[in-house]
Amino acid sequence: MKITFWGVRGSIASPGEETAIFGGNTSSVELQCGDRILLFDAGTGLRALGNHMLTRDRAVDATLLLSHYHWDHIQGLPFFVPLYVPTTKIHIVGADNGIMSVRDALSHQMSTPVFPVRLDEIAASITTKEVRANEMFHVGDAIVRTARGNHPGGVLAYRVDYAGKSVVYATDNEHYACVDPGMRALCEGADVLIYDAQYTPEEYAKKVGWGHSTYVAAAELAAAAHVGQLVLFHHDPSRTDAGVFEIERKTRALFANTVAAREGLVLTPQKSAKNAA
Repeated sequence: MKITFWGVRGSIASPGEETAIFGGNTSSVELQCGDRILLFDAGTGLRALGNHMLTRDRAVDATLLLSHYHWDHIQGLPFFVPLYVPTTKIHIVGADNGIMSVRDALSHQMSTPVFPVRLDEIAASITTKEVRANEMFHVGDAIVRTARGNHPGGVLAYRVDYAGKSVVYATDNEHYACVDPGMRALCEGADVLIYDAQYTPEEYAKKVGWGHSTYVAAAELAAAAHVGQLVLFHHDPSRTDAGVFEIERKTRALFANTVAAREGLVLTPQKSAKNAA
């Protein structure tokens, strides 16, 4: 397993001098499981990822796991250059939300007058699949499980287990007064937990119901689920690099093995003694 972060911001891309260290692109994470490629979300970071994938000596073949369909999680897809290459194969998985299918949601984004190329005009081969919370499916030898998060319009969290290692991607999830039992079950014993830590507790008090969590709640979940490493994700677009460093520092006082996600960060999950059971 190898995890590479291509976009780590929430809500809207926020490039600039004060966000250059951690990066200003929205959610896009690559997970390599042997020769299989899984992608978490399709924010603006997907553009650079697509360009990088085209430098590899093989055709692009990947599974894209969408947490939900808000713009900051899908807006990179039209600029994912492999879509316009005939040899590309992309399997897109997303939530069954009862309103639009995966394909319809993404087609809606790539339609007149907001984009000049329709989804059904691209050269790549695309398949789609709707899933619900508490489902399990395979991507090659990797096992993928889902859980429901707490976010306006709905959201899915994903856990991927492969070759004895495990990664959970749980963004855009608002915590409850106690640790969510369903989220805890999904995260139990995971080697890496990538989790929404957009707010400080003080900020959250003014944004209850917005669908995001705090670094304190992230640490509480990580400890309760006995995860190996916590990765703070979905940084607020107004958060400067200095602010992210400060949140990282404060979280480490609550859960020692914590790192704030940044563009270009590469992690190789390691089974720790604490969660090896």
